[in-house]
Amino acid sequence: MLNGIHRFTEMEQVVYGRPFAAAAAAEVERLGARAVYVMVGGTLSRETDVLTQLRDALGNRLAGICTKMGAHTPRADVVAAANAAREAKADLILTLGGGSITDGAKVVELCLGNGVTTTEELGAFAAKTAPNGSSRRPPTKAPAVRGVTIPTTLSAGEFSAFAGCTDTERMVKESYLHPQLIPLTVILDPAVTVHTPEWLFLSTGIRAVDHATEALCSVASAPYADASAMHALRLLGRGLKGVKANPGDLEARLDCQTGAWLSMAGVGAGVPMGASHGIGHVLGGTAGVPHGYTSCVMLPHVLRHNESVNAERQAWVSEALGEPGGRAGDVVGALIAGLGLPTRLRDVGVEPEQFDRIAAQSMHDRWLPTNPRKIDGPATVRALLEQAW
Repeated sequence: MLNGIHRFTEMEQVVYGRPFAAAAAAEVERLGARAVYVMVGGTLSRETDVLTQLRDALGNRLAGICTKMGAHTPRADVVAAANAAREAKADLILTLGGGSITDGAKVVELCLGNGVTTTEELGAFAAKTAPNGSSRRPPTKAPAVRGVTIPTTLSAGEFSAFAGCTDTERMVKESYLHPQLIPLTVILDPAVTVHTPEWLFLSTGIRAVDHATEALCSVASAPYADASAMHALRLLGRGLKGVKANPGDLEARLDCQTGAWLSMAGVGAGVPMGASHGIGHVLGGTAGVPHGYTSCVMLPHVLRHNESVNAERQAWVSEALGEPGGRAGDVVGALIAGLGLPTRLRDVGVEPEQFDRIAAQSMHDRWLPTNPRKIDGPATVRALLEQAW
C-alpha cells in the first residue's frame, strides 16, 4: 500500500501574471515592511529601467540596493550584501533577477539571522557531505529577515529553501539550508523576463525540466510531486518552444514560469534528485558552467544511464513532453537541441583534464547517493562525463 508524508514549504503565496512593480509594492504593504533591501541583477540595473520602477514603487521604504552578485553566488559578494543590509536595518529582502541573486538573498538572510559578518564565518554553516552519502548540516538559526523574490530566469531556486553559494578559494559550490530561507512570496511577471538573454531564459528552462524529470524518476517519488512534475513538463515543453519561436509571446513565457514553479513541488517536499543535479552543482561551482547549461549537457546522459532501472518512469517524461513511446534521454536531448542550446561538455568549456576533479567533487554532493541507479564511485561519474563530452 502506498504511504508517505508530503511536507509543504514555508512560502505564503505565489503572485502570477501581474506587473512586478505593483505586485512588489502590494507585498511590501501586506507584510508591513518599512526598510526594504533590494537585490537586483547587475545587467538589469544598468541596461533596463526595472530598478527605477522598483524605486518608484517602494518610495521611502527603500533602505538600500545591491547590484553586485557574481555568478554562482560567491561567498564574498553574499557577505558584503549581508553587512550592507544589516547596516540599513532591513526588515525585508526583495530580489529581482536570476538564480545567483535569488540564492544570494537566501544566504544573506542566513547571515543576518546567525550573526555572520565574514566569509570564514559563513563557511561554518555549509553542509558537509561525505563520499558515502552521509551529510551533516550545522545548527542554523532562523533568518531574522525574510524575502520576496521576482525571478527573471527559470532555475526556480526561489521555490526551495536550499541555497547554493560558492567558496571561490576552493572553487566549490556549497549548500545552505533553513526552512525559512524560502521566500515568503514569489512574483511571476512574464513581461520582466523579456530582458533576460535568450540563452539564459531557455537554458534555465531546461534546468526546470531537470527538476521535474528527476522528481518524476526519483527513488522516493510521491503522488503530489508526480502530478506537478507531469504538468510542469507539459507547460515547459510547449512554453520553451513558444518563446524560441516568438520571444515576445508573454503567454508562452508565463507557461514557462508556471512550469518552473510546478517543477519544484518535489524538491520542496523533500523528494530526492539524482545525478544530473549532483554533477551539475559541481560543473557550476568547480568548472564555471552556467546553471542551466549543466542540465543541458548532463540530463540526457543521466537518463540513458538510469533507463535500465526506471524505464517506466522515464516513459512518463516522454509522454508529458509530447513524445509517447520515445526514449526520455532522446526526447529531452531533442528538445535541448531544438532550442539551440549546447548539448556537450566541450560546448560549455569543460575539458577532459577536469574530469577527475569534477568526478571526485561530485561524490560529495547530496544528490549522488540518491541517483536511481547506484553511483559506485568517481569512476562512474567520469564515465558519464566522457559520454557527455
